[in-house]
This record gives sequence, structure tokens and C-alpha cells, in this order.
Amino acid sequence: MHRYRSHNCGELRAADVDTDVRLSGWLHNRRDLGGILFIDLRDHYGLVQLVARPGTPANEALGSLTKESVVRIDGKVSARGADNVNPDLPTGEIEIEVTEVEVLGSAEQIPFTINAEDGVNEEKRLEYRFLDLRRERMHRNIMLRTAVISAIRHKMVALGFNEMATPILSATSPEGARDFLVPSRLHAGKFYALPQAPQQFKQLLMIAGFDRYFQIAPCFRDEDARADRSPGEFYQLDIEMSFVEQEDVFQPVEKLMTELFTEFGNSRTVTSPFPRIPFREAMLKYGSDKPDLRAELELVDVSDVFENSGFKAFAGKHVRALAVPDTADQPRKFFDQLGDFAVQQGAKGLAWVRVGESNALTGPIAKFLTDEDIKALVVALDLKPGHAVFFGAGEFDEVSKIMGAVRVEAAKRAGHFVEDEFRFCWIVDFPMFEKNADTGQIEFSHNPFSMPQGGLEALETKDPLDILAWQYDIVCNGTELSSGAIRNHEPDVMYKAFAIAGYDKETVEAEFGGMLRAFKFGAPPHGGIAPGVDRIVMLLADEPNIRETIAFPLNGNAQDLLMGAPSEVDEARLKELHLSIRTGPAKPTPYKPTK
Repeated sequence: MHRYRSHNCGELRAADVDTDVRLSGWLHNRRDLGGILFIDLRDHYGLVQLVARPGTPANEALGSLTKESVVRIDGKVSARGADNVNPDLPTGEIEIEVTEVEVLGSAEQIPFTINAEDGVNEEKRLEYRFLDLRRERMHRNIMLRTAVISAIRHKMVALGFNEMATPILSATSPEGARDFLVPSRLHAGKFYALPQAPQQFKQLLMIAGFDRYFQIAPCFRDEDARADRSPGEFYQLDIEMSFVEQEDVFQPVEKLMTELFTEFGNSRTVTSPFPRIPFREAMLKYGSDKPDLRAELELVDVSDVFENSGFKAFAGKHVRALAVPDTADQPRKFFDQLGDFAVQQGAKGLAWVRVGESNALTGPIAKFLTDEDIKALVVALDLKPGHAVFFGAGEFDEVSKIMGAVRVEAAKRAGHFVEDEFRFCWIVDFPMFEKNADTGQIEFSHNPFSMPQGGLEALETKDPLDILAWQYDIVCNGTELSSGAIRNHEPDVMYKAFAIAGYDKETVEAEFGGMLRAFKFGAPPHGGIAPGVDRIVMLLADEPNIRETIAFPLNGNAQDLLMGAPSEVDEARLKELHLSIRTGPAKPTPYKPTK
């Protein structure tokens, strides 16, 4: 028999009764019933019940061990009595009568419970992450991640893509976030940068003629944590294709996502095909460029209705309305709670009316609306008796943010939100440029290496704020999985686009000389995208925080509480790297977050 096990803890069944077995695993739980010990033994594969009778060496050994000790046991498989069968456990028809015990690794008193979710705080969980990963939910999430990545690789190869690796040590990146820098020992005062993304390298692979590339790529960005973004590092499915237009990129990605979310989505439906929604339409209808389409309500711009209205509170402002069917008979508490929610999003309040018979309006602002206002609202919102209408007014961006959140919350509260579905969409036609509200400077709004729609002619003849780019995002259930673009592969277009954003030719050549040089030696039209692996698994696992799908994440302050990173470096190492530590508080460097 094998030194440690003849079977794993999850594979024994009724057909194995009377078999002599050897198992190894962790002491998951222990119950003493009249001197008989019932032990749950756990390994990677599952759980099995052990029985140790009173007066036996096995009873004495197992009774004195702490939970999470690692043991090897020998025993015989027995059938459980009919009343003791556990239908929720694959091994629930059998138990192991233990005859011998060997302690392989004793455990100290554990700092939190492994066999139950007991509400332990995240800092403690990350400090003892190796214990946290023993919990069923975390173990399941990490194994889901493994299966998803394996499936991605298989499906990408089947779609004709070739997996390639790109450098980790490279030059600083134009992705938009702060780089993690690595000092050079051989070149004093110079630094490598960990890649924010393999953007330039994957484009260079297209210029080198490889046509279809993918990589499960590690990316490093020194930016703050969010529920859907891990500080420090993350992984993305990096994709690039040659001789393609926008729809050519969409097709394999849409196929991949549909298959992936169907396979691992736990019976949740994937709606297909994915709708294409222009950026400006998304902002108007949903208040967001990452809309949650499970909320089956849309916002409507009614600014013109109130432009000359007697309702002075809305006069001269951007006004967005949300009509919610079958809601007018809700109690006042419903409206007050939605108003409180809007205030939490930054609103000063939430105006509303009810629509009654003959489209008569009642509610706090109804008395301020003229007959003409009411008629115009009925037409604009297609109002019917039973509707409730909520209004937000102010600056466009502010109203979009607040009413976009109200749209989803109202849908959930009023029964217009679809659960158990993955609703994807493509957001397309992003503006190439935007104006900085503080400086008035024209800036890139998304990705500076995107091809403008209309090419060089558009850059030379159009108002920059009217130029759209071949840029796109893929969104699922309100979560942006990725941005992508058809790349600009023409040097003249690149020079002009950067000139509009305030970069002279010398700066462009100094910052992006390698890419420009490649463009001048025959670059094919190409484009790509890079969906976030962590976010994909987060959605599939139905977890609210991305750290629950990563084996060893940093905490919200970008610290590794288990390994003690970041850590100090001794003086000898600093000297070898030509570095010295400057004391005193560091002044924060403003930066533009990656979009």
C-alpha cells in the first residue's frame, strides 16, 4: 500500500464497503457521541467520515489532536446505517472504521474556524491566507479559476490563436497608471518597469507577422484597490489580431465569453448576441458606460421639456427621467428609500411623480408642472397609469452617475431586474478626445493608440471633441471586463493625434520610438482586447470582491500580510542598486487612472 494513501477523501462509495483503505488529510471536525469519535477528514478532493471506537488507540490519538492537524489513517470502509446516510456528501453512504493513526503534521490552535464561515475580518484572513484557502468557498473559487484559465487556453487555441509570452522587465508604459519600477544594478540611475499590460509588445508581434496572439498575461499597476480591481497585479486574457476591423475582434471574443459563461455559470443564462451600444447612447440611457442590462429600465433626457418650464428648480439644467411601470401604488416608504439612496450617491434629493388615471400626475413636484409639461412628459416617457417617474437634474456627468445608480436600484426594488442571467454588451464609438475641465486642455479620453474613425482626414478637419475612435469595451452585468481598440498603425496619424493632445513630435519619438520605428517598416491593420481574468472569475463565482478569487492577493492598502511585503531593504542592497532612501513624507503625484 502507498505510504500515505490508497484513496483520496472524496472517492469512496458504497461499492467500497469492506475495503481496507489508507487516507491522509486534515482533521476538519470532530464530534464525541457517547465516547465514539466521529471525525471529518478532508483533503483536496473531498470529505469522509471516520469512526474511532472507545478504548482503541485510534480513539485516544484522534481525541487529543487539534483541528487542522494532518493525519494518515488506516481503516476499513463500512456502510452507514440508513438513518445516518448524508445525502449532501458524495461519501455520505459510508464511513471508515479507523484501526491506525499516524500524525503527519500537528496544528497549533487555529486563529479562526475553517469548517464554517464565521465572519472573521479580512485582515486576519489574509494574514493566515493558507488557512483561509482551506475553507470550502475559497477552495472552490480557486479551483474555478484554474478550470476557467484552462478552458480559456483550450478555446483560444481552437479559435486559431497562438499563445506567446512577452517581457516582464521592460520600459515604462503609457497605459495611464503608475508603473512599478525595478532599479537596474548594471545601469546606475536607470529603471525597468513591470508591464502595466503587454500593449506595445503584442502590437509588435502583429507587425512581426504572427497574426493571432493570446496570453494569460500578468499586469502590474500601482493604483488603488476597488471591489473589482486588485492593487498591484492582475491577470488578463491578452488578445491581438491582424488584418481585422472591429467586428472581427468581437466575433471570437463573443464566442469565447458565451461558451465560458455557459460552461461555468452554474446554469445562469447568457444572452446572445451581445448588443452594440454607442458610448453616448449608453450614458444617456443608462447613466454609465458599463451598464447593467439586467435592470430593464432606461433613462430619458427630458431637458427640453423643462427648458421653458415654470418649474424653476429644473430650468437651465440637464434633466434625466426614469419611468418605472407598475409602481405608482407603492407606499410612500418606497419613494423615500429610493430618495435616500440617491442622496447616498451624491444627489441633494430625488424628485418624483405618480401617474394616475387619465395620466394625471400626483406627488411632490406635480403642482409645479403645467399641462404642457405633463403632455410633453407623457409623450417623451410613454407614460401610462401606474407609472412612477423619478427625476435628476444638474450637470450631465453628475446626473448620469446618480441616475445611473438609481436606475439599477429602482429596477431591483420594483421587480424589473432579471436575476440568474449574464447580460453582455459592447460599448462602442468612444470619443477620441475630451476636454480637461480644470485646464481646458484637449486630452485623450481612452486609449491614445487607437485609430480615429475617419483616420488622418478626421484629425485634420473635425473638431477634436467630435472625433470618435475605434475603441470598445466589453461589459457584463455592470462590470467592465475589458477595453480594446483597433490600433493606429500609421505614423502620420499617430503624430497628428498626439499633437492635438499637446505632444510635440520630439516627445512622441522619445516616448514611443520603438513603436513608431516598427510602424515605418510595414505594419498591418490590427486590433485587440484584454478581458480581465480576475473579473471573469469574480462574476462566475458570484463574489462581490475580486480578492475572493485570487489565491494570494494584496489587501486594500497594497500589502501582503502573509509574506510581509512591501518590506525594507538593507543598506548593502541599496548601495548595490545605486539607491538611497529619502526620509520625510512623499508628495503624491497626480495621475490619470486607466480607463
